[in-house]
Amino acid sequence: MGAAMRRIHVGNALSAFGLGFTVPYLYVYVAQVRGLGSVTAGLVLAVFAVAALIVLPFAGRAIVRRGPLPVLLVALVTAALGALSLGLSASAGTVLLSAAALGAGQAVMQPALATMIVDCSTTETRSRAFAMQFFLQNLGLGVGGLIGGHLVDTTSASSFTLLFAIEAAMFLVLVAVMATVRVPRAPRIEEAPGQTGGGSWKQLLGNRAMVQLCVLGFVLFFACYGQFESGLSAYGVEAAGISTSALGTALAANTLVIVIAQFAVLKFVERRKRSRVIASVGLIWAVAWAVAGYAGLGHGSQAMATAAFISTYALFGLGEAMLSPTLAPLVADLAPTGLAGQYNSAFALVKQLALAIGPAVGGPLGASLHAPYIVAFLLFSLGITVLAVRLGRQLTDVQNQPSLARSRVVTQGGAPADTVVVAEA
Repeated sequence: MGAAMRRIHVGNALSAFGLGFTVPYLYVYVAQVRGLGSVTAGLVLAVFAVAALIVLPFAGRAIVRRGPLPVLLVALVTAALGALSLGLSASAGTVLLSAAALGAGQAVMQPALATMIVDCSTTETRSRAFAMQFFLQNLGLGVGGLIGGHLVDTTSASSFTLLFAIEAAMFLVLVAVMATVRVPRAPRIEEAPGQTGGGSWKQLLGNRAMVQLCVLGFVLFFACYGQFESGLSAYGVEAAGISTSALGTALAANTLVIVIAQFAVLKFVERRKRSRVIASVGLIWAVAWAVAGYAGLGHGSQAMATAAFISTYALFGLGEAMLSPTLAPLVADLAPTGLAGQYNSAFALVKQLALAIGPAVGGPLGASLHAPYIVAFLLFSLGITVLAVRLGRQLTDVQNQPSLARSRVVTQGGAPADTVVVAEA
């Protein structure tokens, strides 16, 4: 791992740590501490999603034209101003504007950092680099949320102001860290004749493998991440009688499995086809939804229901650990030279759309229609497996299994010859 990649990973950890400080407490802060009510608090959460959906299409173009580092620095400063303003806001208007700035900055960070990882890695090292990114993000979110929970006091607005100020400081520290990164110079879109803004989007939409990956990504994020804090938690409370403390334990189990399993499953993932890895995640998540069905619809004891519900989140974590070294590197490998930022932003846009729609659909369904909720998302998980198998037919051998990019030729006398690099499509 070079110096640039080390700084990028530090940046990922710091940004996740800052977000973990405040995101779990946004609703309480707006609705109760500032006394703006549940409607305004709900709008704040919606503004995060809307801001991301607005800026991400432009972020991809900016990354391609200017490079990921300048775009990242602008996003960090914007997020820092939004966080600090949010901590000082007392009216609905300023809270919503601040949330928009924080949400926009946070959304742009993801494809910018992902593109920097692509620029600083090779096909052989990319899976490991993205696995490390996912590991540090979860660790940062968990530690940030744990510390933030001990600092906040719902009777004191100043404690939340301190929380948002610390988040803003994390983003500014990250500006200082990332400003020292020397990213290898990747080709920019101006250097590719005929590549206009519309042309690059047309090229992306003409890439059948990328379009299928985006469809698959939407289903993945809709059926998993989009249910964690909405539909699945509502189902657990209403159908399985899960307590809030048990719900917190389930979320902790999810993070713990990711942290423990990430590098163990990496060795497994690196030697297998990406499409088959994603297909197996669909099967694992189908089992998770079946276990969740037992927790809420079975006739076991409350202890068994709680254990099954926690196991559901743990199984989701195992699937997430398998996806982290698979999805993002595949997006990078599908992108033509100079368009990694465009492809990363497009995939981030699909993810954000799924995260916006997922809670809106899953929340009411999980709270009231328990059996249909489980059946529907079990079928979604099986659909992931089907879509992954179909995606595999659109990928080249090297895109599907990067370990094939290098093969060692052994001479007749037994002495290893020079490594032969297989051309990537």
